[in-house]
Amino acid sequence: MPLLPLNAVFTGGSNLLGGRLDPYMSFNFLVEIEGLLTGGFMEVSGLESEIQVEQYREGGLNHYVHHLPTRVEYPRLVLSRGLTDIDSLWSWYQDAAKGNVRRKNGTIMLLDRQHLPAMWWNFKDAYPVKWVGPQFSAGSATEVAVERIELVHKGIDKPLASRALSAARGAATLAGFTGTQQVLDSSSVQNVQAQARGVIRGI
Repeated sequence: MPLLPLNAVFTGGSNLLGGRLDPYMSFNFLVEIEGLLTGGFMEVSGLESEIQVEQYREGGLNHYVHHLPTRVEYPRLVLSRGLTDIDSLWSWYQDAAKGNVRRKNGTIMLLDRQHLPAMWWNFKDAYPVKWVGPQFSAGSATEVAVERIELVHKGIDKPLASRALSAARGAATLAGFTGTQQVLDSSSVQNVQAQARGVIRGI
């Protein structure tokens, strides 16, 4: 155990400086898929990574079991959006179903209250393996028609620029830039957000 618990020190320092790191809201996000015009998505799930382990019982040791890391697994990414005249997701899936698999890279980006990038995760070599269309009901006059697509991929990554942006925003907040605009105006945050906008344009 450390002599000074890090979370206790962090909380105390935040209170003294008057800064507070509030969690981001999950409804404010953006998905970009390489070369596809998709519009906005309503829901994203499957942003996960899990290290698989193999148990090893050492002879003569009965009070614990070794857990040895083996491989990293990523579940399917599931993207849902309101159905519009843009049918790029269906076309991408249909091509894969006919044997023309087109792997694409993409980015899932969490936005702040100003709709600017706060952090993001990249996924690579993804292609669709399942498409689900809307459920129709004559008794529902307000529900949106939704399509869902499931992607397999070769892993997710939180790039250095994303981690640097989080660090810069956190440092700016704790340094006393308590207002949202003050944080955005700090030079370190502006520099990394410029890189983030470059990421979006490059997809």
